[in-house]
Amino acid sequence: MGMLDEGTATLDSVALAKRLEQLGAQLSASASLDVSTAYLSALKDRLAPSLALLADVVRQPAFRTADIERLRQQWLAGIAQEKAQPAGLALRILPPLLYGKGHPYAIPFSGNGDAATIKALTAADLRGYHTAVVRPDNMRILVAGDTTLTEILPQLEAAFGAWKAPATPLLEVTVPEVPAPETARVLLMDRAGAPQSLILAGLLAPPTGGADELAIDVMNEVFGGGFTSRLNMNLREDKHWSYGARTLLRDARGQRPFLAYAPVQTDKTAESLAEILHESQALIGTQPPSREEIAKVKQSEVRKLPGTYESARAVLAAMSDIVQYRRPDDYVQRLRARMDTLTDAQVRAAARAVLRPGRYTWVVVGDLARIEQPIRALNLGTVQVIDSDGNMLR
Repeated sequence: MGMLDEGTATLDSVALAKRLEQLGAQLSASASLDVSTAYLSALKDRLAPSLALLADVVRQPAFRTADIERLRQQWLAGIAQEKAQPAGLALRILPPLLYGKGHPYAIPFSGNGDAATIKALTAADLRGYHTAVVRPDNMRILVAGDTTLTEILPQLEAAFGAWKAPATPLLEVTVPEVPAPETARVLLMDRAGAPQSLILAGLLAPPTGGADELAIDVMNEVFGGGFTSRLNMNLREDKHWSYGARTLLRDARGQRPFLAYAPVQTDKTAESLAEILHESQALIGTQPPSREEIAKVKQSEVRKLPGTYESARAVLAAMSDIVQYRRPDDYVQRLRARMDTLTDAQVRAAARAVLRPGRYTWVVVGDLARIEQPIRALNLGTVQVIDSDGNMLR
């Protein structure tokens, strides 16, 4: 997808950039965990030629050798940069641990992929993907701007109406459900002399778009999603062991990753793991989300809504989420009412459904000479030392 806006059969990358500049348009293409996207932002009075350019990019990418090699080197440099940083390292090796090798989501969270795969890709591979995925029978066109359906349809027909689907089959991807591990796992990566350790604790949550999505999101904010969340107030404000500790949920059509993230000072690594575990256990046990915590998050989320949809691109993003996660068309209009009627019991039930502290997959990157034995002494689960590619060393 990154190659689509690098040139077409009639325009090389420089000519394409010049044409976009003449039109005052912006164009890009990308792939995410579940979808591939081509994006156009154009002036209304230059919409017809801009759409024609988008159609050319989408339908007739050139995949020139020089452009492939240039992007290949950029991707390989990005992978090398990730491996030089503790956070990048941990986020690369965690997905295969959570989902299992061979699962469609068992890829680095950055989307940069595997160096060996990037080195092996050919123009034929890219054309094969384009034929199997980028085609009219697999496409949705979303439009946000000063237009109507009656006005825009003829222009879309002019740009895309003659595009016919190939006879070859669509790419079919199955996203299987992954059972939770029976016990916790601890994976350690050595960074000798590091002044900080990077801690990730991961598990799998229900897909984006489920009936309990709002409850899960509110629970996450209480636990570690915001600055005043329990985890950050504990490790940063109370203990002063970290500049910031967070939890996050990544959207996905299948099971989505739930991560607790904390860079901490080296000599408090094991203690920080213990505190993350304690906060997790308290949230589903003796200290469930309180009425005050839940009300604070709900109020904050409602107050954000007016500013969330101020730009055409923001509206387009909301439309894309509706399509991608199979939400009802009036999802945005009903969001405040759904937030207002969300109960404390639903949020507490979401915490119990998502959090399984005894089944976390822990990844810790740090100076093993200082942190390995204290972590082993916690008896969290099976402990392994791995290299930067996730291969077990001992």
